[in-house]
Amino acid sequence: MDHKDDQVHTIENVSSITDEKSDHGFTTNSEDLPKGYYRSPFFLGTMMATGFSLAAGVGGFALAAPNLALINAELGPDPNYVWIGLVYTMALAIGLLLVGRLSDLFGRRWFFISGQILAIIGCIVVATASTIKILIGGMTLISLAASTQLSFGIVSNELVPMKYRFFTHAWLYLWCLPASGFGPVVSKAFILYTSAGWRGSYYLLIGINAISALLYFLFYFPPTFHMKFNNRTKMQQLKDFDFVGAFMFTAGLLLFLMGLSWGGSVYPWKSPATISALVIGIVLLIAFGCYETFANLKEPLVPVHLFKNFSWVACSINLGLGASVYYGMAIIWPQMVAVLYTDDGGASIHAGFLSSLVGLMIIAGQLTGGSLAVVIGKTKIQCICVLTIAAATLTAVASCGPDDFIRATVLMCLGCFFVGWNETLCLANAGIDIDDQREIGTAIGAAGSMRSAISTLASTVYVVILTNKLTENIPAIVPPAVIGAGLPATSIVPFLTGFSTGNFTGVPGLTPEILVVGVRAYKEASAKAYSTVFLSTLIFSGLAMILSFFTPNVDEKMTNQVAATLHQKGTETIVGGHAEKHVV
Repeated sequence: MDHKDDQVHTIENVSSITDEKSDHGFTTNSEDLPKGYYRSPFFLGTMMATGFSLAAGVGGFALAAPNLALINAELGPDPNYVWIGLVYTMALAIGLLLVGRLSDLFGRRWFFISGQILAIIGCIVVATASTIKILIGGMTLISLAASTQLSFGIVSNELVPMKYRFFTHAWLYLWCLPASGFGPVVSKAFILYTSAGWRGSYYLLIGINAISALLYFLFYFPPTFHMKFNNRTKMQQLKDFDFVGAFMFTAGLLLFLMGLSWGGSVYPWKSPATISALVIGIVLLIAFGCYETFANLKEPLVPVHLFKNFSWVACSINLGLGASVYYGMAIIWPQMVAVLYTDDGGASIHAGFLSSLVGLMIIAGQLTGGSLAVVIGKTKIQCICVLTIAAATLTAVASCGPDDFIRATVLMCLGCFFVGWNETLCLANAGIDIDDQREIGTAIGAAGSMRSAISTLASTVYVVILTNKLTENIPAIVPPAVIGAGLPATSIVPFLTGFSTGNFTGVPGLTPEILVVGVRAYKEASAKAYSTVFLSTLIFSGLAMILSFFTPNVDEKMTNQVAATLHQKGTETIVGGHAEKHVV
């Protein structure tokens, strides 16, 4: 075929896609794409932008989580410092669905560019924060921006053939290694070896976000609003949008998660603030579900038919149950390492490497699962197997005490590895196991919102259990041990305070021998608390095991179908084609 014929073929191909966009979106086969499409600067630049964006998105949480106490000590103390980590999963729970649905309805390009700009602003606020409240404000901006950054599955899934979606996820997870995998090491290195301290992590994120924003701006040209909806205007789409549902969803989920986060930390569980937030939040979420189901909506926030597909629901819930291990253990495991398995309170770079095991092994599982998913096939069987192993190994960490470092590490690594494997299966399937690929943003966004909401719930449960058990065990075990070793009873309070400050100087009657006894008793008391936390993981992993039997097998959908294509700037020409059909 000569150049002229190739041009005519490309125009016909573009026309066949765009003429049917009202009914069939931009679905095509990879064989029908112009030669060189997947080697074009547009596609490669978009994938690079997505990778940098994902790295920055996970870094916003991973680089802060190991250092919450240190940050509070420098800028506080402020009892609200726990919001530094909690606001991240809360904002994601709300933002992921909104980003997915709105970008389905209005086009994706500027949502993802704007997300990077917002992330840059948030990182600047955090890096220059002088109080905990200002820092929480900056983290809120970072968290909202992460709603686009962690929507990477929308971009990658719709641009590659179905059969390569798992592998594409595996490639993108590589970008998580610096921040999520080695996050505790990177942040610890900034603290130990630079004058910037913990703020250095956010200077780094400013640069990464800037690179991603530039790459998105230069290379990411997905179908525009006018290309997707040739018979509608943006004003019509805006008038038909489900603002009532969006308000009920946002307000309900925000209040519910705030109530969970307040309980036992900011306010008592029985306080009016906690109870009212929980009750009003639940009522609004129930009202939202009824409204979406029974109201006659032209553009509902959540198409109800998604939830009639139980395999998709099971897959999406398991995505959250698996992720709850990461968000929970990213906080719990570094504390456990600091108290039980190091002698410096977790201040060394060695402790940073140990704390990194959670993120590293989850990424290792994600890479393995993404690389082998299609090779092995039967994704339902894979989910059943990996979740069973994860549940068993994570629960078994409860058997580990201060002298069981190797066993605890091996079990934690195995559990996180198989949780990561489950994550890559469920995230890809959330965009595959749907009837209409035009709703891929909504489907992955809804799954992501469930992921973050469940993670917030699980993290809250873990932290509450740990706090309650430490409060119960330490006074019951440590004072009798040190009094029996010869410490005066009047010195108990300053001695226990020393575990918080790391300084036992000036405790009346304290000798090196008594200190050894007290530290050992403190570790034993803490080990009992951590044991209870790991036993509680069975609540979530057990439910995940049950739901895994209802997750989908998608072998028959592993085809060359592509949900959407990149286009040259200002035209409807698919990247790599020669047509010059301009958008009016």
